Amino acid sequence: MLDIHHHLLYGLDDGPKSLDESIAMATMAYEDGISHVVCTPHASYRYPFQPSENALRIAEIRAELTKAGIGLTLGLGCDFHLNWDNIQDAKAHPKKYSINETRYLLVEFPEGLIPNSFSEAFQELQLAGFIPIVTHPERNQAIQRDPARMRPWIADGSLVQVTAGSLLGRFGKTAQALASRFLKDDWVHIIATDAHNVSSRPPRMRETYMHIANAFGGETARRLCIANPRAVFEGGDLGAQPDPVGIYDDEEPMPNQSWLGRLLGR
Repeated sequence: MLDIHHHLLYGLDDGPKSLDESIAMATMAYEDGISHVVCTPHASYRYPFQPSENALRIAEIRAELTKAGIGLTLGLGCDFHLNWDNIQDAKAHPKKYSINETRYLLVEFPEGLIPNSFSEAFQELQLAGFIPIVTHPERNQAIQRDPARMRPWIADGSLVQVTAGSLLGRFGKTAQALASRFLKDDWVHIIATDAHNVSSRPPRMRETYMHIANAFGGETARRLCIANPRAVFEGGDLGAQPDPVGIYDDEEPMPNQSWLGRLLGR
């Protein structure tokens, strides 16, 4: 399995605070069956993106993993917060924020409100050559209120990443229900851990892989946890994907929060 959203670099954001904590996370990921990790520190107003520090941290962690005989392959990207300054800088320096200097870019939306202008921001990024990957929409409160907001983003070629723990209920029933619905309707392209530590936000995927295999089939689990994230890690094409329900045709669109309320018994 490959994990393309993982806050492994210590001392940069709300992830691990020390090298030892980073090594503990990397060890846990490797023992869980994860072979590749993209280190994705936040790029936001709160946590400014620091490429030189990122390079130093990842080199240090790689050296320690080699000494410990842990064969985890590390890549570099970021958790790109969608704001005006970031967009302008990414357009000027397209390899600075993307995963392994490819065209794939993890994009995180604000929690409470997503202005309509953000669709234009996506188009700007795509025109600059990026393929945006929407991170953990099932956990975003604005999207929970109106999941259909995602339809034009997917129609325009953006990818969707769901958090592994969401499918197991670790981020609440609403996130779990919405993540399951997204998988059922083939709105998901990648599963990732969004790990921050070894306790409350651990780097584990195996249990989620088995859950997906049991609920949606082994091919789906392999596509979302291995094949698609490998293509992203290497900068290749994802290849043929299932047609998402309600995106390119006249099928019933994704319902809003009232659907989630019925599902959750509210």
